[in-house]
Amino acid sequence: MHELERLADGTTAFASARIPAWHQLGTVTSGCLTAAEVITTARLDGWDVRKIRIGGIDPTAPAGSVGAADAPLDAPDKRMTVRTNPVTGARDYLGVVGRDYVPVQNEACAELLDLLVDASGAHYETAGSLRGGRRVFITLRLPDGVRIAGVDDVDIYLAVSTSHDGSLALRVDATPVRVVCANTQRLALRRSQGHYTFRHTTNVRARIAQARQAIGIVFDHRDAFAAEAERLIDQTLTDDAFRALCEQVWPNPAPEAPIRTLTNHRRRAQTLDYLFTEAPTQHDIRGTAWAGLQAIGEYLDHYAPAPTPHRRAERVLTSAALVGIKQKAHHLLTTT
Repeated sequence: MHELERLADGTTAFASARIPAWHQLGTVTSGCLTAAEVITTARLDGWDVRKIRIGGIDPTAPAGSVGAADAPLDAPDKRMTVRTNPVTGARDYLGVVGRDYVPVQNEACAELLDLLVDASGAHYETAGSLRGGRRVFITLRLPDGVRIAGVDDVDIYLAVSTSHDGSLALRVDATPVRVVCANTQRLALRRSQGHYTFRHTTNVRARIAQARQAIGIVFDHRDAFAAEAERLIDQTLTDDAFRALCEQVWPNPAPEAPIRTLTNHRRRAQTLDYLFTEAPTQHDIRGTAWAGLQAIGEYLDHYAPAPTPHRRAERVLTSAALVGIKQKAHHLLTTT
């Protein structure tokens, strides 16, 4: 599930620059947006996230004692976070946090993002609200991404995530994943090449000035990613070595395995062989370890059997098994 927030007027709290997301929800713009514009387009503005005292029913009150039972239950070390609903104006419950928790407004995230844009030249790609406003995200695409050996372009995004229920600190991740929903947010955090965290237990607004330092850390990790990819593209991988790699990732089934298992294994091997040796997507990097890694990723994302295109997209975004296969291939290529 995408977990994007559906608002009372029927709209979805999500914005995407130029490219629709797989779920086909939210507002797709025709051009790039400023931080303030992406916040507004995604319906993230004007929430006024705040803490209030917690009140409730006293479980120790005697049965039938209406006055005692209706008395607020004091929780001196806890607070409730609420927001002003962007459509109805009602007060929405978000979560329970510690007394020292400091809410970070979505507009304050925009201030941080403005600093990121000033320093990097990145532009805004997506923004959205998840789980009824409990989490929000914004992504920016770095200018030109990373070009490997002058031929293979890899997009790198800065994904800014935070929560309003205490479940996630404000953090900036450098990731190859374009965040468009809860599934891709989880994948982006797992595949992060490096991140910088701002804690909610201090005055985060005052610490936003550290954003430029965070940009430096992120760019260091982007450069490290490019350096590793360069090493793989300089590493020769023969056709036979690629087939041996695939056999390590997908071991040969036993001869007595069911016919369907044997047939599926043979078809997968044939498709992988095509992607590595003939597919136009590997044209400029053919015969390298980088091409081997890309061929396996292309198979998993676009060729592995799936009942429907939607189910394939959902699997790519949510399957831990798929991520594990890619990580295994990466490990085998970088440790041999």
